[in-house]
Amino acid sequence: MDNTNNLETHFEASKEFKRDSVKTVMFASMIGTAIEFFDFYAYGTAAAAYFPKVFFPEVTPAIATILSLLTFGVAFIARPLGSFIFGHFGDKIGRKRTLVFSLLLMGISTVLIGLLPSYAALGVVSVILLCACRFVQGIGLGGEWSGAALVATENAPANKRALYGAFPELGAPLGFFLSNGLFFLLESFLTPSQMLSFGWRVPFLASSILVFVGFWVRERMQETPLFRLAQEKNEVTKSPLKVVFKTSWRQIIQGTFIVSVTYTLFYTLATWSLTYATTKLGFTNQEYLFMLMGSIIVFAVLIVLSSSFADKWGRKRTLMTSSSALVVFAFLFPYLLQGQRNFVSVSLFLVIGFVLMGVAFGPVGALLPELFSTKVRYSGSGIAYNLAAIVGAAFTPTIATWLAENWGIRSVGIYLGIMAVACLLSLATIKETKTVDFSK
Repeated sequence: MDNTNNLETHFEASKEFKRDSVKTVMFASMIGTAIEFFDFYAYGTAAAAYFPKVFFPEVTPAIATILSLLTFGVAFIARPLGSFIFGHFGDKIGRKRTLVFSLLLMGISTVLIGLLPSYAALGVVSVILLCACRFVQGIGLGGEWSGAALVATENAPANKRALYGAFPELGAPLGFFLSNGLFFLLESFLTPSQMLSFGWRVPFLASSILVFVGFWVRERMQETPLFRLAQEKNEVTKSPLKVVFKTSWRQIIQGTFIVSVTYTLFYTLATWSLTYATTKLGFTNQEYLFMLMGSIIVFAVLIVLSSSFADKWGRKRTLMTSSSALVVFAFLFPYLLQGQRNFVSVSLFLVIGFVLMGVAFGPVGALLPELFSTKVRYSGSGIAYNLAAIVGAAFTPTIATWLAENWGIRSVGIYLGIMAVACLLSLATIKETKTVDFSK
């Protein structure tokens, strides 16, 4: 009997077990990750284009950029701590309440970044406050994606789990589009000096609107059916972190390296390439954001398509295909970033990159939770996802900038290629998860 039938049997025995509508599941799981990625894209854009002058004005432009991008990595360091905290409570008291708190913590710290004084006002204290807000933001982010993925997949029919798992994944292009679209509009109507003075703050403050909407939706959703089923069967563990490291350490390592390459690819495309294109290839910040917004639509479409393929062909086969293609892309893309203001080749770089990003990212929403049992699923998937953020993204913009400066742009391709190979090796060690009994 598949897990859909298992759930139906239990639901018939108790009228208390009702699923949220597909619309509610989609919105509740997507809104938090949209805020997550909105915040991260806003920070990435600001760190690349404005923070070097706002917070690091007394060093050379190159060093200021590297220092600014290092603050970008602070949240990634905090994310595993967040996954420990929120994973523990998510597996112990439930997905819903944990997700509501992580959303508020993430949102409040983001708004505070928009209120920080500049280096000119507070000196080094402003940098310390920036890093502190970024660290707290990272703790909140550490509990977000895994909880949202569970809201989606634990409400899904067995044959559509990857498609439902795409709901939180779609928050990535949505957040990206909203963040960069807002920066694009601001830069269209404000002067560069106005952007440095107050314009860069607007996206951080505007995220409060998304946080309010997300809080309203999540307060009204139900606990997931599978967690309620585990509660009824008394299968909720009191020490999920202890259990997950004892029984599922191998899956944590596998999941970490499967997801890492998506982070490396994304922040190569969205953050490092923005800096490289505006400092080396002659593009304005506004021009490159416009190209990024166009390519992000391709990203969203491929998330849905690849998730549908993963429901039919399997998660492993779909991700093996994307990782193999990424190895090829890693060694070819430097040839597309040549010359000055070559809109055609740079657009091709972005579109191909985001096609592969969509294929690699879509099935992860189902595969990662499927690696773990219900009683440690929040902890396990959260730890793997956030360790992947450190391995694949925490210092990707900084590493890529340093590599390009010292060894040339082809070294950035080699870096991406190594991450793709690591993903392939990890995928080779797992079994197909499409047919697992998700109710256990």
